Order: sequence, then structure tokens, then C-alpha cells
Amino acid sequence: MATTGDGFFAVFDGPAQAVRCVSAIMEMVSSLDLQLRAGIHTGEVEVRGEDLGGLTVHIGAWIASLADAGEVLVSSTVKDLLAGSSFRLEDQGDHELKGVPNRWHVYRVVV
Repeated sequence: MATTGDGFFAVFDGPAQAVRCVSAIMEMVSSLDLQLRAGIHTGEVEVRGEDLGGLTVHIGAWIASLADAGEVLVSSTVKDLLAGSSFRLEDQGDHELKGVPNRWHVYRVVV
């Protein structure tokens, strides 16, 4: 896990594990009157010494910036990998992500 100013990112073994973790954290902090937002994307991550980066991290951060308080948004890549899981996803349309080629389809995790 690493911090990014007012946020943080973490690496998981798979997208379902990431969605479960984020959902649990959001539920726990709601009792503190805190609302978080999250973006989840999956792909290759660049290891830069003790830091992580690359396009995958960048895409996840931009997807998080699209989320409202209390929302978990995922990329279409994550949606495809969650096929057959118990997670319900709502289509949030295509979005341009600054500095990222093409448009990206985003989905909201329904808890």
C-alpha cells in the first residue's frame, strides 16, 4: 500500500479481493461519519524501487476521481474479471481519463 497525497492505493491478488476490501473499509468508516470513494482497475504495475506506478495505477486513480462519496467504481477490465461473481455492477458510461488513451467504460459496484 502507498499514499498519494490525500489518498492511497493498494495491490491485491485479484479484483474480487479488492472490491471486498474496499467495501469493508467503507462500511467500517461510515460509523465515523467518513465517506470514501474508490476506483479499481487491474493490469501490470511498474515497480520503481519501493514505489509502484504506471498506467494501471494512473487509470485506477482517475476512475476514483469519477466516484462520488461512498461509491466504488471499477473499469470494464475489472467488470470482465468479476463475471460470475456475486457483485452487481451498474453501467456508468464511457469516460475520458486525462493522460490515458481511448475512452474507458466504468461501472459502479452496487452493495
